[in-house]
Amino acid sequence: MTRRELAHWARRPVQVVVGLVFPVMMLLMFGYLIGGGRGVDGDFTAYLVPGMLTMTMAFGIEATMLAVTQDLGKGVIDRFRSMPMASGAILVGRSVADMLQSAVGLTVMIAVGYAIGWRWEGGAASFLGAVGLLLLLRFAMLWIGIHLAMVAGRPEMVQAVQILVWPVGFLSNAIASPASMPAWLGAVVEWNPMSATATAVRALFGNPGTAGGSWAATHAELLAVVWPVALIAVFLPLAVNRFRNLSR
Repeated sequence: MTRRELAHWARRPVQVVVGLVFPVMMLLMFGYLIGGGRGVDGDFTAYLVPGMLTMTMAFGIEATMLAVTQDLGKGVIDRFRSMPMASGAILVGRSVADMLQSAVGLTVMIAVGYAIGWRWEGGAASFLGAVGLLLLLRFAMLWIGIHLAMVAGRPEMVQAVQILVWPVGFLSNAIASPASMPAWLGAVVEWNPMSATATAVRALFGNPGTAGGSWAATHAELLAVVWPVALIAVFLPLAVNRFRNLSR
């Protein structure tokens, strides 16, 4: 099942390239065209790149949903379900392929960040820890996408999810500091799972962060693990249960 998903890369190279180029364009746009970083002290690029890496792991959920809904609409999943294979293989194959694509996209983003002057200050262990937290967030978002795809059932419903993903993504500290926001909004931002990952990743990379005295800000590393694990614990069983009940 994983090989099947990877074979789609060769058949749809434009889609793969667009998926890789879009977050790069976002990074360059915020780094050079918009820039500034509200409430950010020091080098904005060093603050921005870890935040954009985090947003890249959250965005892309639409591509996962689209692939699943297309298979549902064409009856591909029904055919697989009739074959002598483990029922979970279909979802596992989808998740493994998406994680591989996410790893490639993360590598591209790190390379572009390095090219525009971003550097990490920690050692190899801290670097790998930051990458691990980013991929953990991506794995959680992936299962949210798989579950929502089976709930939606149709590719046209993916647009409704896109409308929700963008506000959630920007309602974080990926680009701007919560200190520059109204107090109530800053509190919401600090508890966003993406904010926890972005803050923890900045600390592991040795990049500047933003001062914050809230519990969420001072325990970002813990929340960067707890939030994704909690989301996986909720949405993975929901996705598996939904899959088992298809066409019943």
